[in-house]
Amino acid sequence: MRRIGLLGGSFNPAHAAHRRISLLALEALGLDAVWWLVSPGNPLKAAATDMAPLPARLASANRMARRAPIVPTAIEARLGTRYTVDTLRAIVRRHPRDRFLWIMGADNLAQFDRWKDWRRIAKTLPIAVVARPGYEGAARSGVAMGWLSRFGRPASDAKRWTRWSLPALVQLHTVSDPTSATARRAADPDWHRHTSPKTLRDRVTRRAVSPEVHCPLPPPPPAR
Repeated sequence: MRRIGLLGGSFNPAHAAHRRISLLALEALGLDAVWWLVSPGNPLKAAATDMAPLPARLASANRMARRAPIVPTAIEARLGTRYTVDTLRAIVRRHPRDRFLWIMGADNLAQFDRWKDWRRIAKTLPIAVVARPGYEGAARSGVAMGWLSRFGRPASDAKRWTRWSLPALVQLHTVSDPTSATARRAADPDWHRHTSPKTLRDRVTRRAVSPEVHCPLPPPPPAR
């Protein structure tokens, strides 16, 4: 049984804070690996004009993950899932012998109640929340935390997460790191043009992700 943390995001591009959060989680939670789920897109955001192609973002994640038990993957594009809740259920079904935990920053926790079936996500996997500068107050006062707080677990018990009943949430604290992908893009809007990644082999799906492949989000469900 592998103990795997899942960290989702656009990784546009991947940066040092992604790596620092993952290394913290590896140690604090006793993980064997952290998978970076490099998403085709974010359903909560309009189509971003500065979103680099998926192969370029996966390549940047591979570079940032070097020499660490971090595994970037474009599995969501392969699964064709649009929402995190569907992605997590599919991953759990595909890897029944492994145990998974969802890792998210406090910035995402602050808006977690806007995610599709967010309570179902909490009932599918344990959640580890990593502090992000400037978001702690919003996360604590958010709708999601109002519900999740009753399921909180002490950080001292974090390595026993595979034994927790669900829902379960643990908060991990680290040195504040203001690094962000937005700032990286502002400093270098054409970062993805500086490299032409060759065909990449996804280390989770074992499938090729080539520069020519376009992986758009599936269309949104019809309005009701």
